[in-house]
Amino acid sequence: MRRLIVMVLGLAMMTSPAVAADAVVKDGDTVQLGDKVFRLEGIDAPELDQRCVNQFADPSACGIEARDALVKLIGGRSVACRDLGPDPVFKGRRLGTCAIAGETDSLSRRMVQDGFALNAVTGGKDRFAGDEAKARDEHKGLWQGCFVAPNDFRRWNRDAALRGAACREDKRAALIEAMFPDTPAMLPGCTIKGKIARRARITGNVGLYQIRGCPSYASLTKPNRWFCSEDDARAAGFRKAYNCRIKTTP
Repeated sequence: MRRLIVMVLGLAMMTSPAVAADAVVKDGDTVQLGDKVFRLEGIDAPELDQRCVNQFADPSACGIEARDALVKLIGGRSVACRDLGPDPVFKGRRLGTCAIAGETDSLSRRMVQDGFALNAVTGGKDRFAGDEAKARDEHKGLWQGCFVAPNDFRRWNRDAALRGAACREDKRAALIEAMFPDTPAMLPGCTIKGKIARRARITGNVGLYQIRGCPSYASLTKPNRWFCSEDDARAAGFRKAYNCRIKTTP
């Protein structure tokens, strides 16, 4: 009986809401409340360093645009997140059903409705598919330009399907080059370099990251990804390169 009570209390704590007026938006589907970082459940938004092409055929920083859309949506108001447990994909993060205090629609639904995130099937649930279809048909947010799914960007999949009203298969080569450039520009304040590497799979990772002070940092001239913190790099499935032995602040 005592064991059952402990289990019930544990589940209650796991699903208890956390509220913070000063939610920190890390990217288009990730918020930090206090010492917990939540990925918004049921959606997938562009990574902070992801690049797309806008409706004028110009390269765009769609990852930053998605982050800014979430910042604008929250508007400095309190956010409540129901903790759904450890994120099975992004290390060190939690899955959360989050909403602005006093509102019924989740941030996940609002981001999909505004066209800055895709529906993601989680736990067999496909709850935002209708919202995504409507945003696509109305050319909202990302859908007015051309982009690849965030999961394809994370895997550096240059064979990915093109999405959005501005996509043209006869211009595919140029569009892919814009979204997967050989030398992606560094984001302001994000100095950590990430390189997708097969050898990283041995440890269950997708790539390696280098911080300033690592012996190979300067010679890594064509990183695939840029990260703002080591926590962000690890969450994305990258591990620190073995030749990095110097602890420095990026």
